[in-house]
Amino acid sequence: MPPSAKPEPRSTPAPKERLSRELVLTTALALVDAEGLDALTMRRLGQQLGRDPMSLYRYADNRAALLDGVSELVLDELSICPGEGDWQSELRRIAHDLRDLALRHPNVVPLLVTRPLSTPLGLRPLGTLRPLEQILTLLINAGFSPVDALHVYRAYYGYLYGHILNELQEYIVDPEENEVLLRLGLHRLPAKEFPRLRALAPALAVYDGMAELDEGITILLTGLAGRLSPDATPAP
Repeated sequence: MPPSAKPEPRSTPAPKERLSRELVLTTALALVDAEGLDALTMRRLGQQLGRDPMSLYRYADNRAALLDGVSELVLDELSICPGEGDWQSELRRIAHDLRDLALRHPNVVPLLVTRPLSTPLGLRPLGTLRPLEQILTLLINAGFSPVDALHVYRAYYGYLYGHILNELQEYIVDPEENEVLLRLGLHRLPAKEFPRLRALAPALAVYDGMAELDEGITILLTGLAGRLSPDATPAP
């Protein structure tokens, strides 16, 4: 080597991002978004992070804790402001935001809908309970009694999750088919037993999730407003 020549510096690998609960959960959510809930295991998550799976137990005790953390992370994206606007406008906005959230993370929706069924209310992750607390506050401030506010919440979220699950279903059997009965697979239904459903094929084929949600929310809010006592005054 000539005396003036300098050795080329050796390239050093970029340091790994410091492991944290936030990194573990965001990576877990990305894995679920890409491959579904069944793909989320400690081993697979460790591979995604380039870490020993055993190191992840510092941030989640088990897979169930990972699922709870993913639920909290997704619901953290839902903004609820009990003190802003009138209660009907706020519930309508939350409904649209929750639908958008579900469309961004469709693989997480079954987790949000079914996982709470296996966990007592007081043992659920705090992040999954905050929407309940905030919506109860919104409704009580609007003049509903605490018990009525709970009834409203149950009807409201029951409708929302039902709509979201319905929208995420596969409606189209053959997207290349022009005839709506064939495209939706409704031609398989006996015509004499399902005349109304078959007749609705054109409406089913042009399903608009946002418009359908808004129509249902309007029906729900109109009924709920009728339950509110005329002399009820919003809390300051």
